[in-house]
Amino acid sequence: MQHLTILTGASRGMGLAMAEQLLAPDALLLCISRRTNAALAEQAQRVGATLLQWPLDLSDGASAAARMREWLAQQTSAALASATLINNAGVIPALVPLSESDPAALAQALRVGLEAPMQLTAAFLGATRAWTVPRKVLNISSGLGRRAMASQSAYCAAKAGMDHFTRCVALDEALLANGAKVCSLAPGVIDTDMQLQLRSADSARFPDMGSFAGLHAQGQLTSPGDAARRVLAYLAREDFGSQPVGDVRG
Repeated sequence: MQHLTILTGASRGMGLAMAEQLLAPDALLLCISRRTNAALAEQAQRVGATLLQWPLDLSDGASAAARMREWLAQQTSAALASATLINNAGVIPALVPLSESDPAALAQALRVGLEAPMQLTAAFLGATRAWTVPRKVLNISSGLGRRAMASQSAYCAAKAGMDHFTRCVALDEALLANGAKVCSLAPGVIDTDMQLQLRSADSARFPDMGSFAGLHAQGQLTSPGDAARRVLAYLAREDFGSQPVGDVRG
């Protein structure tokens, strides 16, 4: 019996770390990212895991969702022990006030960070509704979905939307006999390329730049590997989904 996990944004950062930690002999891991990762494929072969990598741009979430729904319809649920979707991909556009933002960059950030997770979640839940195995949806959110920050309109809006649509999905699934467990989870502050972008921004346009630089200077950032372990441990909890919006820090 295999544990199926579908993971977006798996080519770098915490997403890559989660993919590496999910690989096991009983794993069926489907990664959806803009690019594939050769080292991840080699690791999967070494441990005997089944790995699929789809190089897709999630700014076209409708196409990705349609392909995933079709693929799920071809799977034999009786051969699976569980099925999980992890929406991890996200984009931070230029760190400038909304009045200076590029419309196309705003659209991309919302498509990747909010529209695609909604479309993929809909496809996943619809395609697996008749499955009797445990089903979970983990949306990787952020504290910025719950706290406003200057020059972060698109990212904050996407994560706030992710939190709230997860609440709605939890209500939907609670009405079903074998409803999925869902949670939008803030993973803490992680030392990734996104953090580098934040602390390297123009402080005149991004007033909170100094606080992010301070977190790095004081060693308060979690490594991608440690963050991935904490997130996957939360996913494995018996009470996962009891709260539709959560934080690994409690």
